[in-house]
Amino acid sequence: MHMAELDMEIQSSAGTRNWYALLTRHQHEKTVATALSNKNHAVYLPLYRSVRRWQDRAKQVLLPLFPCYVFIREGMDRQLEILKTPGIIHIVSWGGRPAIVPQTQLLAVKQIIESCLHVESHPYLQCGDRVRVKTGPLMGLEGILVRKKGLARLVISMEMLGRSAAVEIDVLNVERIGPLQTLETSHRTSASA
Repeated sequence: MHMAELDMEIQSSAGTRNWYALLTRHQHEKTVATALSNKNHAVYLPLYRSVRRWQDRAKQVLLPLFPCYVFIREGMDRQLEILKTPGIIHIVSWGGRPAIVPQTQLLAVKQIIESCLHVESHPYLQCGDRVRVKTGPLMGLEGILVRKKGLARLVISMEMLGRSAAVEIDVLNVERIGPLQTLETSHRTSASA
């Protein structure tokens, strides 16, 4: 089965069926999507193109946008059948019940996949996360990620002075190094050392 066939139509009307997320084993997303599709489940596996380089060649490959995740429409009445599919670890749940994936989020993912823009997987970052700059003139700098007027900013604080400075930054150039550490937590950590 070709991967394009796994990209089922995600409808935006109010009466549509729900989508759920499945956690898969590492690098089993395509196998799981194919197996579930063969069992007549509606499956969505967002893929993006990437060039992988080896010493002797470069090859364009399709990779999962969300590694270790596959989306399935409905089927929660057949959970055992789904969970018996090789490569599936579990159904993503919230409060002991399968978590419904908001359709607006899946439509947004579908829209960026179908655009002709460069798309790639990126670690999840939240405002307030401690981050480190990976590239550019600020490489190695650590601070707190915040958003202001839709732009990402790196905030550097001078805790002794109670002052901070912020610089606009591309979130693709940072990596998460931990959650926000409050001043109180920081003092307790340094006092116990």
